[in-house]
Amino acid sequence: MPDKIKINYLGQEVEATVVEVTQASEVWNHYLIDDGSVIKIKLVLTKVLRLEGKFDDEGNPVYLVRSTNVVSVKSPDNLRRHIA
Repeated sequence: MPDKIKINYLGQEVEATVVEVTQASEVWNHYLIDDGSVIKIKLVLTKVLRLEGKFDDEGNPVYLVRSTNVVSVKSPDNLRRHIA
């Protein structure tokens, strides 16, 4: 049986069901910025909650996701602090 918790959503106490992720594909997004650095970012879900009785304008259930961002930076030598 799924875990149920109470959360505050738009000023209301709402029951939410913890929904397990059964498959994931967490890809890196790559950004080349004008100083020559490459920033890589990916979002990693840590928890998914389905709000009971709440639906969007298209009739889909409302989900809240908890996540963290993983960031990696590779900069040109002229921007790096060189550690002895």
